[in-house]
Amino acid sequence: MMKIKISIPSKGRISDPAVAILEKAGLGLKDASNRKLFSDTHNPDISVMFARAADIPGFVADGVVDMGITGLDLIKESDSEVEILTDLKFGQTSLVLASPEDSDINSLNDIDSGIIVATEFPNLTESYLKEKGIDAKIVELTGSTEIAPFIGLADIIADLTSTGTTLKLNRLKIIDKVLDSSIKLIANKNAYNNKYKNLIETVSTSIKGVIDAERKKLLMMNVSKDNLQSIKSLMPSMTGPTVSEVLSDQEETVAVQAVVDDEEVFDLVNKLKNAGARDILVVPIERII
Repeated sequence: MMKIKISIPSKGRISDPAVAILEKAGLGLKDASNRKLFSDTHNPDISVMFARAADIPGFVADGVVDMGITGLDLIKESDSEVEILTDLKFGQTSLVLASPEDSDINSLNDIDSGIIVATEFPNLTESYLKEKGIDAKIVELTGSTEIAPFIGLADIIADLTSTGTTLKLNRLKIIDKVLDSSIKLIANKNAYNNKYKNLIETVSTSIKGVIDAERKKLLMMNVSKDNLQSIKSLMPSMTGPTVSEVLSDQEETVAVQAVVDDEEVFDLVNKLKNAGARDILVVPIERII
């Protein structure tokens, strides 16, 4: 019997959103409150293994698990050979080079070979600088990277940032970007290309459907046929609105429905109402396949 394992982070900023995405995709954990090493899902063919986010790329590449959810930064840092299936559209961050605000180092052009760089991402940082012709000395840290230049440990740092606020608070300025990262759904290459391909694609399709449905709403309404053209002209949607007959003795009425972006709903509902739409429903969408 085919059964696959998906590894997700046991803690940290990725963990809860990863569990939530699995839940929405129909793969909810049977015991979500108790983060044991393994957990069954409501699908008997799929189980979850909790692990450190940094270990997941290696686990997937080595076949310890068949699929995983982790950051692109960690995939690239570990140089893991995995199949990237889809971007999960959260956890956006950037690995940047930063120097003290009062430093003369303002760009890559100010960096000489021999510079000392402190980072939690030594492989990515060293590889990037070598591409730029800079032979740097890398000091690997496991935390508190921001203080390294101020205690004489390094000249600059390479660190993750989403808004730059933490760097500014620590009197650091961004001088270059190494990598843009977000959370990815990944698979073991052998499992994906061979015996588990269908099951892995089913999981990927379900999760991608959840991502595609986020920030989307289904608008449904009744419209007199006399007002149909003006209503259709207002309706942005994926493939155009769906129009169907409504059985009514009073007038010729049709039902119109369309998928629209969440941010469009507020203004659009009022325009539709003024154009003659009635009985307007705004419905959340669980998945778009």
